[in-house]
Amino acid sequence: MGTHKKLLIRVPTRGYPYGNIMYSNELKALKKAGRFRERKLFEDDLDDMASNDYLGLSNNKKQFNKAVKLVKKYETLTSKASMLVNGYHPIHKQFEETMAKQNGFEEGLIVGSGYLANMALIEALVRKGDMLFMDEEYHASGVMAAELLGDRVVKFRHNDVEDLRQKLAQYPAKRQIIVVEGVYSMGGDLCSEGIFGLADEVKAIMIVDEAHSAGVLGEKLLGIFEHYGIKINERHIKMGTLGKAYGSYGAYILSSSNIVSFLVNRGKPIIYSTAPSVFDTALALVNMKHIQKYVKKYRKKINKRQALASLMLEKECKSLIVPIAMGDNSSTLEMQNELLEYGYLVGAIRQPTVKTPMMRLILNVGVSMKKMIHTIALIRENSVQ
Repeated sequence: MGTHKKLLIRVPTRGYPYGNIMYSNELKALKKAGRFRERKLFEDDLDDMASNDYLGLSNNKKQFNKAVKLVKKYETLTSKASMLVNGYHPIHKQFEETMAKQNGFEEGLIVGSGYLANMALIEALVRKGDMLFMDEEYHASGVMAAELLGDRVVKFRHNDVEDLRQKLAQYPAKRQIIVVEGVYSMGGDLCSEGIFGLADEVKAIMIVDEAHSAGVLGEKLLGIFEHYGIKINERHIKMGTLGKAYGSYGAYILSSSNIVSFLVNRGKPIIYSTAPSVFDTALALVNMKHIQKYVKKYRKKINKRQALASLMLEKECKSLIVPIAMGDNSSTLEMQNELLEYGYLVGAIRQPTVKTPMMRLILNVGVSMKKMIHTIALIRENSVQ
């Protein structure tokens, strides 16, 4: 008989000692660099100038109750399967039709999240022989999806029309697809109008992530297409989230019927995910209608806050995102803690999300002008001019 080594199985004692060393060096390095992140439960009564709840709908109980009432009209209250099985709910369909009609597109498609929407669009639409042209500051979800495409992706300098023009000429393809954001999430700057014109000129498909522009830009708050007065055509694709100005959770894609049908057939995050939450879709639907009913009131509030920030910080503010540069990671966190003492919650954004640490101030229309003035003044005193 052969000799067998004894198999020693060590059962972790109370406290899981092995878990204490897993990734400990990496975590120490993050803490030393001031890049350590953690989930926090903030006080519920803070004035929110950190989230993307641009219109302050996240605490509107009247709208919440409207959504509850809408869902309770149906026997099925939840998303119980993929939309391609039997998870597609009448509220999903109503939302898609309303959103598409409101924005001038042929058809809409509800998706579980903005991350999934970007993954579905980019992974599915860029086929063999196609090329994707992505703004270098595009959202991380799009960047992750683009990594699946290998050499079919070209990045162009942020908002640089001429750099994009040169790269479109350098990389001809069966289909050229341009990917941009309506409002960029960290800088708060708008996509250059010239990119829309160039896409039309070369007949490129254009994917526009309107997560931070829908509900903020345009007289009817419909986003960047309305802001620039762009007529929708079959090459335009608009996607956006419901977790920002629309005060809910989920995402949507608007496009031609052909593209929606293709995504339903080839978009893996759509095919293999449980259908989006019925209640969250209902909440977004009632909030969309609410925004359109009171659109003039919201437009006026947005304009006032943009004018205030532009005046106090001496720079043009076109969205509701105001980046204010800070000296380093530690001073950024200190500024956030100081603001918390006054009851103001403002985002402290550090590397690697951004190159330079900053306070990301959101001009939430639900926060009073008086408090907004106080917050900007406090940050301005400690910012890098």
